[in-house]
Amino acid sequence: MAIFINETTRIVVQGFTGKIGTFHAQDMINYGSNVVGGITPGKGGQTHLGLPVFNTCKEAVQQAGAEASIIFVPPAFAADSIMEAADAGIKYCVAITDGIPTQDMMTVKNFLRRFPKDQRMILTGPNCAGTISPGRAMLGIMPGHIYLPGNVGIVGRSGTLGYEAADQMKRLGIGVSTSVGIGGDPINGSSHRDILEQFEQDPETKVILMIGEIGGPQEVEAGLYAKEHMTKPVIAYIAGLTAPEGRRMGHAGAIISSAGESAAEKVALLKDLGVVICPTPAMMGDTVAAVLAAM
Repeated sequence: MAIFINETTRIVVQGFTGKIGTFHAQDMINYGSNVVGGITPGKGGQTHLGLPVFNTCKEAVQQAGAEASIIFVPPAFAADSIMEAADAGIKYCVAITDGIPTQDMMTVKNFLRRFPKDQRMILTGPNCAGTISPGRAMLGIMPGHIYLPGNVGIVGRSGTLGYEAADQMKRLGIGVSTSVGIGGDPINGSSHRDILEQFEQDPETKVILMIGEIGGPQEVEAGLYAKEHMTKPVIAYIAGLTAPEGRRMGHAGAIISSAGESAAEKVALLKDLGVVICPTPAMMGDTVAAVLAAM
């Protein structure tokens, strides 16, 4: 099994008929994802890319059996689209949109907590690359051809570093079970720990590569979870070793604000927790290969 999506997962695209939604929806269809339609308010009843357009997410769930959605809605309206998906019964939602106001994401998080945990929609993002289970389905904006099917799970805040890891691994003949982008914003739908829990339960995933960066406690919290609960090796690369304290580096979440949030401190803490450290981005593939060889 793959986590979150597979070749039968019924996917809808929110923001379907816009230029960005159209481009990436076609790319997902070309990859083989089971896209069953899209949502653009006011255009329900039309067709786009040969698929039905719905006015609401609830219509997509009721009429097309939608299970997963991907958000290409402008920032001002994206939070409403996420909450609409959750309210409609979508099980897994990827928010690609960058620039959603932090206050809006706080509202989203509070809204999701109203649902019982076993009925709560899983959200990844915003500001993420999405999720791919190579050879099965892609729910995102990543270049699908660089992912080889295999048994290594990837979770990362940076989409481009996730691409780099997958490409390095492919060159070494190492494949990916599922790659999940959780996004770089300060408030995101799922944390590193949340995804590690999923990988621990996935029989196809044997090793996990966690790609983190400066700012926030997520990577260390994930390391604590791995030490206490995981049976599978976890490898970590933490970007930002040369970042000056207090300086924003790329992602909105990538700022050192307290002890334990710099890259060097995170690396030291993760080492103490038994996580294998990848020292540079150029060595992600080699580090994964070494861990696999030692198993």
